[in-house]
Amino acid sequence: MRLTPGFFTPAERTTARRLAELSLVNPFLPRRVQLESEILGRAGPTEDDSWSLAFDPAHKRSEVTEAILARLTALVAPRPVPALLTDADAITYEQVARFYLFLRFQRDFHRAATEARAEGAATTLRMTCWGPFLVEALRCMRAPGRPRPTEAEVAHLFAVLFQIRRAFVHIYKHLVGRSPVVIRLRAAVWESIFTHDLDRYFASRYRRMGDLTTLITGPSGSGKELVARAIGLSRYVPFVPGTQAFAENFAASFHPLNLSALAPTLIESELLGHKRGAFTGALADHAGWLEVCSPHGTVFLDEIGELDMAVQVKLLRILQTRVFQRVGDSVARRFQGKIIAATNRDLGAAIAAHRFRADLYYRLCADILTTPSLREQQAGSPGDLALWIEYIARQMGEEEPAPLVAEVLAWVEEHLGPEYPWPGNFRELEQCVVNIWIRKSYRPVGRSPLALEAGLAGPTWLEAARAGTLTAEQLLAGYCARIFAQIGSYRAAGRRLGLDWRTTRRYVEQARNHPAAGEHRPPPAERTDDDGTLAR
Repeated sequence: MRLTPGFFTPAERTTARRLAELSLVNPFLPRRVQLESEILGRAGPTEDDSWSLAFDPAHKRSEVTEAILARLTALVAPRPVPALLTDADAITYEQVARFYLFLRFQRDFHRAATEARAEGAATTLRMTCWGPFLVEALRCMRAPGRPRPTEAEVAHLFAVLFQIRRAFVHIYKHLVGRSPVVIRLRAAVWESIFTHDLDRYFASRYRRMGDLTTLITGPSGSGKELVARAIGLSRYVPFVPGTQAFAENFAASFHPLNLSALAPTLIESELLGHKRGAFTGALADHAGWLEVCSPHGTVFLDEIGELDMAVQVKLLRILQTRVFQRVGDSVARRFQGKIIAATNRDLGAAIAAHRFRADLYYRLCADILTTPSLREQQAGSPGDLALWIEYIARQMGEEEPAPLVAEVLAWVEEHLGPEYPWPGNFRELEQCVVNIWIRKSYRPVGRSPLALEAGLAGPTWLEAARAGTLTAEQLLAGYCARIFAQIGSYRAAGRRLGLDWRTTRRYVEQARNHPAAGEHRPPPAERTDDDGTLAR
């Protein structure tokens, strides 16, 4: 009996399985770079242990990509002899062929994603590379003894591969840093888009991701909206072969709504829409964000911890049934998009204080992400401060950012020092860069008479608290000052603390006038408006 030769040689099978694993691994985990080194026969990682944005041209990865593509090309090349394809080899070959197509057309995907963002949401996202992709996919995805893929199956593959490139770009370019907490955050955002199993995502999970709500927690200014945008702009969008375009432009799919900036009645109108005559000033029918949002879009509810209890009930019902009505209307409408929510509040404490519904929380918590503070990130990678400053400078349009980066670093080193806690996180760092760009100086709120993070609620207060030398009143006053320093508003700080804003202000002023170390501080030059916000 004559045996049919196997599809892969033993050496090819080993390489193919490594490449298949590489195609499925989370690209933001160290395993990705380790696998590349193993496949290419290198002693160690090609650069860092994980992929992180760097502006140094030496970090370009084109050489690695071309070397991987060459190995994939050899494996999907036509076989001149009959081949026996086992089930295990068939699965491996399919994964390798997908990876080959992704790297082969990666530049086309990247160009389309970049141009779509630059040209705006109104642009139809046509893909000129569809024709060549279809020809190559029909060739290499048809393994011996397996059915030829249909055009619809190739279109789905095309859509997911483009989604993978979009997701990578949005995470890589906007979640910057090399500390362990940032590495974990990038990897977690990737899983929020594709789950931990990319193979199953290709097969079926892509249909369900819009049904799952994502909750992003973290301190104010730590990048929660950047995370939300990365997820929202990276959702699956079907490709329509007949039009050679996607069903919609992903650039139009993200709809942010800051709940803390609106009164409860306006929140309902903005979220649900309203019917003409529903209330005074409703002069025409208005479609809310839940109605405007497409099935492949995302509504981002920022500061959901500030949501009025009555609106919480309505949002809970929408998440349960996916059905809503405009204010003043009885017509049932269906919401088919994805909800992402964010808060800087401790929702567990808010639930205990009966300010947030537990049942709503359990509808929101299917997928939870936490953005680390700038201080946490800097502790894990002190050199990242220069990287963040350069990122901000480039976002400002600085074509040659190096002089500004050096100027900001020197100013921070001289006036703030390496231990400055950055209570405003990245939002504060951005304002620091802008201030130095304009007038060569920056006045952080923590170093003004107002207060407090680095001063009277900073190390002195912490040391006294650890030593047990504070009275209960001093302890509470210092803690109130610390929270106020982070937020900058008596009302918002009071909500965080569970206190009336007037009580919060009294404790902050007490901490200011009677610091724990006995040092007298002058009264503030600033004044506060009646609502407790800072007025200058």
